[in-house]
Amino acid sequence: MNVIVNTARGVRTVAALAAAAFVAVGVSACGDGGSTPSASTAPSSTAPSSAAPGPSDSSSAALPGTRYYLAFGERAAEVHVVKGGTDRVSDSVPYGGGDCVRNTITISPYGERLAWVEGAAGAEAGALVTTLIDGSGRATIAKEVPYSGKTPCDGDDPLVWSTDDRLLVQQDGHMAMIDLTTRRPADGDAGNETLKWWTPDGRNWAAVSEGRPYSTRSEGPRFYRYTPPKAEAARYAGWRVRSVSPDGRYVAVGWINKDESRNDGSFAVVDTSTSRTVEMPGDGEVRSILFSKDGTVLVRRDSGISVLDKRFRAVGAVTEPVGLSGGVLLAYVP
Repeated sequence: MNVIVNTARGVRTVAALAAAAFVAVGVSACGDGGSTPSASTAPSSTAPSSAAPGPSDSSSAALPGTRYYLAFGERAAEVHVVKGGTDRVSDSVPYGGGDCVRNTITISPYGERLAWVEGAAGAEAGALVTTLIDGSGRATIAKEVPYSGKTPCDGDDPLVWSTDDRLLVQQDGHMAMIDLTTRRPADGDAGNETLKWWTPDGRNWAAVSEGRPYSTRSEGPRFYRYTPPKAEAARYAGWRVRSVSPDGRYVAVGWINKDESRNDGSFAVVDTSTSRTVEMPGDGEVRSILFSKDGTVLVRRDSGISVLDKRFRAVGAVTEPVGLSGGVLLAYVP
């Protein structure tokens, strides 16, 4: 199994580096025949640190960087760029005749690019399109091995960012890594792991190998266990990682829809060192959890965003702009 490692401006593929790390710890899923790291016992809840929630900060001082949202209208998806008290629309992407655009449109980790799939009404796949965040530089990615030229527009997260310039495309039977700067498949093997998700800088990731979830760390991959809430599990087709802490230790997990419609939410954080969930300070049901490249954790609730530091201590709260409560928060750049 080859594994791709990318830097934050990633144009280098270093498959041998990660493969060597796997061999060092004896990952049998890679086919080396060694033993696997031992996973801990059944998950239970733990809190790395305790602190009272910080005061509400509607001026967004707790989040001085830039947030990127998608707001879904009747005919188009709007890209909102929010910084401090300013909310501006940088682009609007029409849905077209089918559901492909709405189900796939996504923003890169550093908020520089958009990507989506365009398909006709009733289509299950379509053409991969990319632009800069303001809609300029539009390009359609052409067919070139190993990219089939058709990207599924349903299923669970058919488009996953590796870095700000590279996008993992799920295809029937195989995956392809696309370099959006060259508009061609990237060098190297995209690997055969499933449900893969990278940190914002692309240095670490989480995935599933032969049915076993793991995350990468500086010392190598770490297998872990997680059992989602049984009362909810019957409503969904499993769970997956949707955000990874910069060091690869923590993963935010969310449900996979049975109807294969869009789902960007997450509801819990798992410590891959212990296979235990992490308690989130704050009140209200969690809608999504996002790790940023500086370690800040954004916990989104109906009441707004609880802002935590990398030790999960509350440092403040942010009220979201009017009209974006029903949108999707896809990126935060400190």
